[in-house]
Amino acid sequence: MKCPNCNSKDIGKIGSHQFYCWGCFIELNVNGEKMSVYQVEEDGTLSSLDDLFFGEEIVQEYPGIHLAP
Repeated sequence: MKCPNCNSKDIGKIGSHQFYCWGCFIELNVNGEKMSVYQVEEDGTLSSLDDLFFGEEIVQEYPGIHLAP
């Protein structure tokens, strides 16, 4: 799996449907065919970056993100 933001392969799993990119420090939440992308702020809160990414295009470009329900 590659990061949709920086194309890094340095992705860690932090939860059953949650991943973290060590290349650009974003969090990815994957649920079936839907992916949400968040920037981790200095205080630990998450800011959505979904408006920068289109879910359907990400799923088509990164078919390896599918998780069985």
